[in-house]
Amino acid sequence: MALRIYENLEEARGTVLRRSRMLTWDDVPEEVQTGIRRVFGRELAPSQAAAEIVDDVRGRGDAALRDWMARIDGEALNALDVHPALWKVAYEGLAVDLAAAMDLAAARIRDFHARQPIPAWEMADGGGRLGQRVTPLARVGVYVPGGTAPLPSSLLMSAIPARVAGVAEVVVCTPPGEDGRVPGVTLAAAHVAGVDRVFRVGGAQAIGAMAYGTESVPRVDKIVGAGGLFTTLAKRQVYGVVGLDGLYGPTETVVVADDSADPGWVAADLLAQAEHDVLATAILLTPSPRLARAVQAAVEEQIERCQRRSIIEASLGNQGGIVITPDLSTAVELADAFAPEHLCLSVRDPDAWAERVRNAGGLFLGEQSCEVLGDYVAGPSHIMPTGGTARFASPVNVLDFVKITNIIALDGETARRLSPAAGCIARAETLTAHASAAAARAVSTRNAVAGRGTSAARL
Repeated sequence: MALRIYENLEEARGTVLRRSRMLTWDDVPEEVQTGIRRVFGRELAPSQAAAEIVDDVRGRGDAALRDWMARIDGEALNALDVHPALWKVAYEGLAVDLAAAMDLAAARIRDFHARQPIPAWEMADGGGRLGQRVTPLARVGVYVPGGTAPLPSSLLMSAIPARVAGVAEVVVCTPPGEDGRVPGVTLAAAHVAGVDRVFRVGGAQAIGAMAYGTESVPRVDKIVGAGGLFTTLAKRQVYGVVGLDGLYGPTETVVVADDSADPGWVAADLLAQAEHDVLATAILLTPSPRLARAVQAAVEEQIERCQRRSIIEASLGNQGGIVITPDLSTAVELADAFAPEHLCLSVRDPDAWAERVRNAGGLFLGEQSCEVLGDYVAGPSHIMPTGGTARFASPVNVLDFVKITNIIALDGETARRLSPAAGCIARAETLTAHASAAAARAVSTRNAVAGRGTSAARL
């Protein structure tokens, strides 16, 4: 399997770099449709399937959770939650190097997010004041994918920023493995992150449970974390009922490299991205034909040693590619237009080129700053916008776990001064009750100044 090289830029724009070529939420491979028919006994679009699960969980609570877990995963679950004592046992059972690595990751994630400013402020306004109050959310739900591999790093990247923000209660939902248990590394991550509860529930049913609450799973204020197709579709279903961090599609990386880049390293970074998912995207943009051919050869050599080779081949065959650009400036422009989740600048003077980038979930500057370090231990959350949403969305951060309340505390003189303008705008909008309310404050304030009382009822 050769990673295709695109020498024609217009062809690349119309294929590998064209966002509209991506699958829609209901345009899915046949194996997904086969799974829907198996579970539901009829044809349904994925969005319809997710909606049916969420609605059932909303109506029947824990009974629906158990039914759907049995139908989808073949798991007959009794207790849905996992006792905290088991988290500690899982952590203590880790290999020494893995426990140390997890502790290092947690410390760096915590330190990074602790430095993020949370903008509570007040300002004087005449004799009054205006400001913003910042309040941590009371309860947050973290979804941790299971799927084809346990992802304890996703738990750390979601739960620790929530704790830094001051969230009072962090609830985790994650699918059990084939043995009906949550993987030990995920439970160990729950212990390290200091969450409050862990439930072995996955998929759309987990999202429905956290959004609406069941007898076991408490209702949360916001759900964060990436997931698969049905998890994402369920998040769309509950938007407005509960806060969301974002809707995440398949993961993606764009590497921009010049002839100074190490082709073996670039190939390794592309393979690391592609092994996530058959729908993952891994693209190299380079003005160097020599580098393009060297990376293509390195991919062929390295893929032989990859345990998840079949997934990588499907990913690179469907969404991957190497695009040769006229110059480095064009490569950066194409990357910025693609607005990838991860943008890696393996170039001379990466800081200078980074100034030209507006759209990326994460910027990885220089060959040493590989995406894999960002996935696990660098510090910033690896939960970042996908599908081009980096044009307007941000990675998970401390601000995802707080809410802002505006503070308006005006004195009488300021109210008197502002009321005529408020009334003028209200009348332009034909909202006469608004105008009257503003006028009443103005008159009431003038009466107070003249010593004739402040109540409109006394006029």
